[in-house]
Amino acid sequence: MQSKLNPYISFQGNAREAMEFYKSVFGGALTMTTLKEGGMPSTEQTENNIMHAMLVAENGITLMASDASDTGGYEYVKGTNISMSLSGDNETELTTYYNALADGGVVAEPLVKAPWGDTFGMVTDKYGIFWMVNIAGKK
Repeated sequence: MQSKLNPYISFQGNAREAMEFYKSVFGGALTMTTLKEGGMPSTEQTENNIMHAMLVAENGITLMASDASDTGGYEYVKGTNISMSLSGDNETELTTYYNALADGGVVAEPLVKAPWGDTFGMVTDKYGIFWMVNIAGKK
């Protein structure tokens, strides 16, 4: 699978509503996983928050989103929480990107095996841009 770069938006408890709206605008296939479904720590109040949503429109537009977490290494400010997401299955390429982005930046989460089976890490580069890197696990 070719590596992809797309925006990743953080919402504060309304990611499901927002992504359903974007689906009505762009069309396509929308998938969503809650914190509980993804095996992430949650409470009764947050277990149905969106851990990860992905909208893929027929024309190739890809938009990802989640409900913001207070443990993600960033502060939520409405309308400004758009990150860059790198994803694919080329471990060497994506690890190289992650390491280069981390050089001079701040690692929020090291690139390690995630509960959903992929390798995942987050970093803010030296210019203040927040990046998420997801390397697909072996099937």
